[in-house]
Amino acid sequence: MTDTPTPTTLDDRSRWIALVVLCVGMLMIVLDTTVVNVALPTIQEDLGFSASGLAWVVNAYLIAFGGLLLLAGRLGDLISRRDMFLSGLAVFTLSSIVCGIATSQEMLVTARFIQGVGGAMTSAVILGMIVTMFPPGAEQAKAIGVFAFVASAGGSIGLLAGGVLTDAINWHWIFFINVPIGVVTAVLATRLLPRDKGAGLSAGADVLGAVLITGALMLLVYTLVKPAADKGWGATETLALGAIAIAMIGAFIAREATAATPLVPLRIFKSRNISGANAIQVLSVAGMFGMFFMGTLYLERVLKYDAMQIGLSFLPATLLMGGLSLGYTDKLIMRFGARNVLVPGLVLVCSALAWFTQISADGTYLVDILPAMALFGIGGGTAFPALMTLAMAGVEPQDAGLASGLVNTTAQVGGAVGLAVLATLSSTRSDKLTAQGKPLAEALTGGYQLAFVVGLALAFAALLVAVFVIKPVPAQAHGHAPETDAEAVPA
Repeated sequence: MTDTPTPTTLDDRSRWIALVVLCVGMLMIVLDTTVVNVALPTIQEDLGFSASGLAWVVNAYLIAFGGLLLLAGRLGDLISRRDMFLSGLAVFTLSSIVCGIATSQEMLVTARFIQGVGGAMTSAVILGMIVTMFPPGAEQAKAIGVFAFVASAGGSIGLLAGGVLTDAINWHWIFFINVPIGVVTAVLATRLLPRDKGAGLSAGADVLGAVLITGALMLLVYTLVKPAADKGWGATETLALGAIAIAMIGAFIAREATAATPLVPLRIFKSRNISGANAIQVLSVAGMFGMFFMGTLYLERVLKYDAMQIGLSFLPATLLMGGLSLGYTDKLIMRFGARNVLVPGLVLVCSALAWFTQISADGTYLVDILPAMALFGIGGGTAFPALMTLAMAGVEPQDAGLASGLVNTTAQVGGAVGLAVLATLSSTRSDKLTAQGKPLAEALTGGYQLAFVVGLALAFAALLVAVFVIKPVPAQAHGHAPETDAEAVPA
C-alpha cells in the first residue's frame, strides 16, 4: 500500500479549492493547443516557416505530450502526484517563456517539445488526484464533471483567446500569458494540494518497460501526425513506422506480463469498464475531431469567418457543456448510473455529427452550425463526465495516476488518429472534386462532408462499445472502490 491521501485528508472547502487549482492547471494545458492553432499563420509569416515546417510547431508538442502521458501518470503513483504536477507546471511555464521569446524556427520547435513534456507531467496525474481527494459518490461525480468540462470545452475558449491575443498584441503573447497563470497555479498548489508519497520506484522501476512504451507512443503519434497525414496511410514510411510502433507496444505488453515490478500492472485492464471506457475515449475523440477541426476549417475557408467569429461559433456548445457538466450531470450519474448517462449522451454526439454531414457550400450559421453545436453541447456535457467516471471506477488508490494517464493517453492517440484519418480523407476528396471542375467552396465542402461521415462512424462505434461492453455500476460504487466480479473481464 502507498501513503496516497484518502478523501478525508482535506475538509470540504479545501477539497473544492484544490480542485479549482488542478482545473486551472488543466485549462492552461488545454488552451495552449487551440491558442497556438489560431496564431499559426502569423507565426509562419514572422519566422519564415515553410508549410511543412510550420506543422512541427504543433507536432513537436503532440509527440512529447502523447508519448509521455502514461509514463508520467505511473511515475506520479510511484513518487508523488503532487510533485509530478508541480514539476510539470514548472517545465511548462519555463518553456512557455522560451516559446514567447523564440526568434528562430529551431528555438520555437524545441521549446514546444519541452512544453509538451511539461504538459504531460501536469495533466497525467490530475484525474488521479481528484479521485483520491473526493469520496466516492455525489462529491466525486461533481468534481469529475468539473474536470471533464475543463478538459473538453477549454479548447473552444482557446479559439477566442488566441484570436484576441494575436490580433490585439502579437503571437508571442499566446505563450507569455501562460507565465502568470503557471506561477499563480504553482503557488496555490504548493499551499493547497495535499502531500502524498508513492510506493517508491522500487515498486515499479521497470526501465525497459518505460523505454518501450514511451518510445512506442512517441513513434505512433509521430507516424499519425507526419507521414500518415502528409504521404497517406499506404505510404511505405507510414506502414514501416506504424509496424515498428505496434511491435514495440507488443514487446511492452510481453515485458509487463513477466516483469517482477511492472511499470504498468496489467491488472488495470482486467476491469471491463476501464478497458471499455478507454476504447470509447479513442473512438469518440477521433470522431469529434471531425466536428472541431473540420468544423473550424469549414467556417474559415467556406463561410469566411475570422478567428473571433469561429470562437464565438463554438460558444453555444461550450456554454451548454459547461452548464450540464457543472450543474446537472453529476446528479444524473448518481441517480441513473454513469452508463445510463453515457449512452444517451453519445447518441446526441452522433446526432451532432450527423447534422454536420448535411452542410452546404452556401450554408448559414443558424441552419448548418447552431443546431449541431446545441446537440453536441448537451451530448458532450453528459457523456464526458460519465465517461471519466467509468474510466476511474474500480481503480485502487495506488493506481489512480496510472488510470488518469491512461485516459489522457487514449484521448491523445484518438485525437491524433482522428486528425490524420479525417484530414487525409477530406483533402483527397476535395482534390478529386476540384479536378472534376467543381468550384472551390463546393469541393472543400464535399471533403468536409466525407470527414463528418467518417467521424460519425467512429462516434457510432463508441456508442456500440458503450451499449455492449460497459456494465452498469450502482451509483454508490462510482469512485475508486473495487468493482464487482460482474464488471471484470476474466484474467
